[in-house]
Amino acid sequence: MRLKLTVLLLCLWSFAKAQYSFSGYIESNEWQNSVYLSIVEDYRKISGVYSEQIIAKTTADSSGYFEFKGNMLDSDNRIYRIHVDKCSDATQDANHFNGHCSDSKEIIFIANNKDTLKLPFSFENQVFCDINSTNDKANAFVRIDSLKADMRFAYSEFRSEANRKLNNKKWFKTLQDFGKSLNEPLAELYIYSYLSDRTSDLHSYYVEDLKSNNYYENLKSRLLENYPEASYTKQYSNELASDTFMLNSSVSDATSFNWTYLIVALLLFSVIVNLFFISRFIKSKQHKKTELKDKLSKQEQVVLEHLLQEKSNKDIAETLFLSVSTIKTHTNNIYKKLNVQSRDDVKSLFTK
Repeated sequence: MRLKLTVLLLCLWSFAKAQYSFSGYIESNEWQNSVYLSIVEDYRKISGVYSEQIIAKTTADSSGYFEFKGNMLDSDNRIYRIHVDKCSDATQDANHFNGHCSDSKEIIFIANNKDTLKLPFSFENQVFCDINSTNDKANAFVRIDSLKADMRFAYSEFRSEANRKLNNKKWFKTLQDFGKSLNEPLAELYIYSYLSDRTSDLHSYYVEDLKSNNYYENLKSRLLENYPEASYTKQYSNELASDTFMLNSSVSDATSFNWTYLIVALLLFSVIVNLFFISRFIKSKQHKKTELKDKLSKQEQVVLEHLLQEKSNKDIAETLFLSVSTIKTHTNNIYKKLNVQSRDDVKSLFTK
């Protein structure tokens, strides 16, 4: 009895102390020192930079070393992303609009709250190429990306329509079989999102495959068994039901008008229009700020930047090696040219 109690207490202590540690190195001369950790709850947004997915931010030291640690993650496996970029804090929102940032580097992995994961430098100080983890599923996405790189090479050997069609058929099956061999439903979702992407040449093969292959229902069963509470499972079930419904509708009555397609098209059109106007709005804001700054002299623009940082006149004067009275003169000129009355008015023009 005493032995059982001791074992139970040890287990409880181990559980209470369970925490994750994700660490690695970046080349500090190449990247910003800010490193971000994101949780991916939408497998259609596995790759990219999405501010709503970020759960932690840290700063690499002078050697490039960084670490995320704590005990706030899910106890079950989930999809995570670590990324760095070359975007400053001031321009990050604009550059990451709609998940796109051309100057970024990321690595996607599977982990849970008990995992230790390390991302060492690889050949020629390349970052985010290798994963060392206590979770044997962690590097599944790296292996998939490696296979996709082989696929792109195969496509590039002969740039012809015939070669493309042959490769489409071959690689669709190859990727699907590779996903099953990994024995990890989350990795299969990564491949599924790629094969079923409506913008991909492989989508037509997915539609045909869905008609007769029970693979997709089996994947649903594996997700329900392994990840019943995960958002990925619900998302996949809904997508599969939607695609199956549209497929059956088109087969049962090919001549009838399919309202589903119209609704989807209208939704897509609405999204595109909204994205267009949001983009226009962002550009308009940036243009307005530029116009306001153009009204000022070079020296006044420098003083303006310090005013926006909420520095006092004395601090600005010391930084620019000018007298306080000169700073006051520049400040008054800025007020007049921007047609404002106070620092708060200036700040509202550039920060709203």
